[in-house]
Amino acid sequence: MAVRPIRISGDPVLHSPALPVETIDDELRTLVADLFETMDAAPGVGLAAPQVGVGLRLFTYGWVDEEGTKWRGVAINPELWITPPPAGEPDLDEESEGCLSFPGERFGLRRAEHAILRATDLDGEPFEIEAHGWLARIFQHEFDHLDGTLYTDRLGERDQKIVAKISRKLGWGRPGQQWMPGVDDLDA
Repeated sequence: MAVRPIRISGDPVLHSPALPVETIDDELRTLVADLFETMDAAPGVGLAAPQVGVGLRLFTYGWVDEEGTKWRGVAINPELWITPPPAGEPDLDEESEGCLSFPGERFGLRRAEHAILRATDLDGEPFEIEAHGWLARIFQHEFDHLDGTLYTDRLGERDQKIVAKISRKLGWGRPGQQWMPGVDDLDA
């Protein structure tokens, strides 16, 4: 297992649809182990393969809910069904999120309250999770990465201008930008 560098907004792999996983083999198992290690080191609650430069349709997640239930797993070739997000402006206390590929920033974003994730695990077994609240948000965020969408792409016009300003100031928005969890001092 190894911590891998995380790509920053502007890298082409983050803005392109990922390819389906064809085979579950030792190389894929190593990638998944590295995703978990990188996600934990960052720290984050989810990490998609494109965020470490691998254009495959899979993501890891790890979160403990309010009841103390641990949600940790990998979703290979996921499908996601969501309810429509509520209309209106996001509640910044309840609906803010960040991204390891746009580290150090948080913006309000409306997401669906409910989601159904169907995917395959590392043993090739299909599974389904009905998620609510924060777990549904995690699944939507990571699933977006597999379609080449960052959460910053979904923000309103005012926040989009702030994102553009931050990107210019930090030299992001171009290929090759990345950071290393545990080495670089970024508030992800």
